Amino acid sequence: MRAAWYERNGPAREVLTLGEMPDPVAGPGEVLVRIHASGVNPSDVKSRRGTRGPMAFSRIIPQSDGAGVIAAVGHGVAASRVGQRVWIYNAQWQRPFGTAASLVALPASMAVPLPEGVGFAAGACLGIPASTAHHAVFADGPVARRTVLVTGGAGAVGHYAIQLARWGGARVLATVSSEAKAEHAREAGAEEVFNYRSEDVAAAVLAATGGAGVDRIVEVDFGANLAVTEKVLKPHGIVAAYASMAAPSPALPFYPLMFKAATVHTLLVYILTADERKQTLADLTRAMEQGALRHAVAKSFPLEEIVAAHEAVESGQVMGNVVVEVEG
Repeated sequence: MRAAWYERNGPAREVLTLGEMPDPVAGPGEVLVRIHASGVNPSDVKSRRGTRGPMAFSRIIPQSDGAGVIAAVGHGVAASRVGQRVWIYNAQWQRPFGTAASLVALPASMAVPLPEGVGFAAGACLGIPASTAHHAVFADGPVARRTVLVTGGAGAVGHYAIQLARWGGARVLATVSSEAKAEHAREAGAEEVFNYRSEDVAAAVLAATGGAGVDRIVEVDFGANLAVTEKVLKPHGIVAAYASMAAPSPALPFYPLMFKAATVHTLLVYILTADERKQTLADLTRAMEQGALRHAVAKSFPLEEIVAAHEAVESGQVMGNVVVEVEG
């Protein structure tokens, strides 16, 4: 099979190799998927650079997200699954070989039926971005008639979070860093969008909510935004945080949050419980079947240009998801 891999950490141009590897085989309880599209996420480039610790395997095929067609099944998996269109999650989580290859073998539960009408490139965006967004929005209960603030509303996760919160019946506000990103967030369904580079976000959110604040925050940078959080979160409000890059070890304003009985919910999409994963998969499938999700594939590269795909994600300038096309 064709595959891209690395055997040491470092810059994409120095460590990523494209070549041929033996085809994997579906073991017991596994499926073999022919990959059509592979999603590139910030976690993939961080792992390749080594910022998340040393390599756990001598050779790694990167990328956990993807979509394709089941080519074969292992013992214990229904033969009827052969030919099924699927999307994939966690392919390279604690495993050496991910989706930047023609084929991947993985547990059958990690290959999820892809609804008709949803393309492979869109399917390659679901594993990390859409699943993270779903869990951040819904892990603490329904959002109908709630006000949800999505920070980083033009990002891959934020874009899905806006749509899913609207789908769930919430009023959605969002923060962004430019007018182009503001338009992107509005198109996703944000009712009010605030530019955190040019506005006093806390004052703007309070003005938009009549001074009441918000019930939930889907948070892309927990530490950096704490000053806003403590001002705009309602009593008994919830912050669902999936990153804190600017301040990895933030000083917590304990008493301002305590006097609001606030909940801070950190989340990591790779380790959802079985019940959480089941609900996420069911809801994402239902939302897609209802036409409630738009998939923002910003850039697409052939496998031969995987270096450029990684560099695009590292640039931080891409408004949406980056996908590598593996099979035509």
